[in-house]
Amino acid sequence: MQNIMQRTIKQIWKSEPTIEGAGVHLHRAFGFHELPMLDPFLLLDDFRSENPADYKEGFPWHPHRGIETITYVLDGDVEHGDSMGHMGHIGAGDVQWMTAGSGIIHQEMPKGNRKGEMFGFQLWANLPAKHKMMDPRYQGITQKDIPVINTADGATIKIICGTVNGTQGPVQNIMIEPEYLDVSLPAGKSFTHLVKNNHTVFAYVIEGEAYFDPARLPFSYAAVGANYFDLKPPCVCGDGTLVLYKHSGDHIVVTTDKNPVRFLLVSGKPLKEPIAWYGPIVMNTQDELRLAFAEYNEGIFIKP
Repeated sequence: MQNIMQRTIKQIWKSEPTIEGAGVHLHRAFGFHELPMLDPFLLLDDFRSENPADYKEGFPWHPHRGIETITYVLDGDVEHGDSMGHMGHIGAGDVQWMTAGSGIIHQEMPKGNRKGEMFGFQLWANLPAKHKMMDPRYQGITQKDIPVINTADGATIKIICGTVNGTQGPVQNIMIEPEYLDVSLPAGKSFTHLVKNNHTVFAYVIEGEAYFDPARLPFSYAAVGANYFDLKPPCVCGDGTLVLYKHSGDHIVVTTDKNPVRFLLVSGKPLKEPIAWYGPIVMNTQDELRLAFAEYNEGIFIKP
């Protein structure tokens, strides 16, 4: 590529084990402590287990306001229901893009597959201040609705949101102009992907390993909540690694050697707005946050 600049890595870190909901064991790739580095994104949880005891208690009824929650299931099932009367399940390969807006109360209960295995992700995206009180909505996407393309450089891409080589994903009309891709790259390949300048871009490795800096330069590496330390080159990123790119540049390059890699590639337009966040509700001011919880306690959280 000519006359455009490759993005380099700003920072990487490993996801950390945590417990959420009613006792679900998962790995958090980023969350409250990383604010506002990944603006407009707030949180990414990786929930995978072969033991139903790790996830069977699920996420019972709880409120959301001011955000969008994006659930992507690779294996197993997640049953869900909400205050709007929706009920159903998110199966293997499916995506639920829920815009909480002015408020929704829902539950998500992982069920696993026949072997008791569960594997999926939940991403939280912030809503702009002027849209935080919009009407709640869903975009429920089944596996068959998600286009899969093969690129000239050998990558296989599932396009959940965004457009790649003229193929558009099924999730549309999202305020932060996101791209959400599931990318697989065989061993011995190099993958180049265009991104929007100044958009936040991150990759999360879910299988295998790869180099996410084209020059394979050394960079800072940190575990969430830990002190920084330096890695020696070559800097290969493996399963459970979050790669955050610098904002300047028009494309990223990912290369593999002897092993293949699979990763989520996500980008979006930063909001650059103040954040007031407590639990499942994210607003712009502490007054808005207090009002949200007061309305929830008084039973007037859901707007007509």
